[in-house]
This record gives sequence, structure tokens and C-alpha cells, in this order.
Amino acid sequence: MPDEQMNRPHAIVVMGVSGCGKSSVGEKLAEALHLQFMEGDALHPAANVEKMSKGIPLTDDDRMPWLDRIGEEMKASLEKSEGIIVSCSALKRLYRDRLRAAAGGNLFFVYLEGSRALLMKRMGERKGHFMPVSLLDSQLATLEVPTGEPGVVTVDIDDTVDGIAATALEGLATLGVTG
Repeated sequence: MPDEQMNRPHAIVVMGVSGCGKSSVGEKLAEALHLQFMEGDALHPAANVEKMSKGIPLTDDDRMPWLDRIGEEMKASLEKSEGIIVSCSALKRLYRDRLRAAAGGNLFFVYLEGSRALLMKRMGERKGHFMPVSLLDSQLATLEVPTGEPGVVTVDIDDTVDGIAATALEGLATLGVTG
């Protein structure tokens, strides 16, 4: 099965709570694997961005159209025989399964895992991001860790962006994903 998957383009979602480095790591992975990178947050409807900027957590109903849009982008890329890397929190198994279905099953996840203290520190250092630090606890409460799910690589974020990306690439390689 892995050989069959590798003969086709693949999608990779870099996932985790806010502040874990999804965008930075996703860009590094895209560069290393020669794939397009898409910022999942850019696909949020304006109403979602407005809610989050006001410190209001999103509901499942808020997230579904956003997840569907990410799924459509991945599917379109794969249908053109192009791989893609997308940053997306993908906090619940339900969300990841929805993305898996949209991508036709040829989807891998890189889960960026870190302590609350490290995440708070990183969020506090960000400039110009709509997600306030106050929503981190809501995201951590929502998070269903993807341990044991197929096609998931878990990477600890207590490292440099380059180190995190290198560890993610090693994990992806064990799943048969190479550049």
C-alpha cells in the first residue's frame, strides 16, 4: 500500500494548536519536498477570523466550511498530480477524517506537539496574528491528540524551526514520503 501511495502525489497537513509553528515548519517542509505550501488560516471565512480576533473560540459548525475549503484545495492539487502542504490546526479526529476523505486518503499529518508554557511564549512573541493568546486553552481543550492514527508523524517543537522540520522529514520518510 505505501508503494502505491508514493506513486501518486500526496498532501501533508502540518497540524497543532496555535503557536506550535505550523506555518514556519510547513514552509520548510514544502521547500525540502519541492511542494506548494498553503496557509490554512488564509482560507478561514471572515466571520471566523473576526470571532477569533475577539477571543471567541470557533465551534464545529464554524470550522466545517473552512475544513471543506482546505479539503477542496488539497483535492484540486492532487487531481493535477501535484502534492501540497497545508497548515491547519486539525484539532479533532473528526476534522482530520474529513480532510482524509477530501484528499482521497493520500494524506499525511505532521503533528507539532509542545508544552503549554512553550506555546504561550511563542504566541506572545508573534506579531500581527489574529489569534489571541487567550484562545490557547480553548484549543488545548479541543485537541484530540492524533497518536495511533494512520499517516501521522508527531514532532516535539522544543527545537529550532530547522530542527523541527528535519525531524518531521525523518518521520515522513519512515512513512514513505520523500522529496
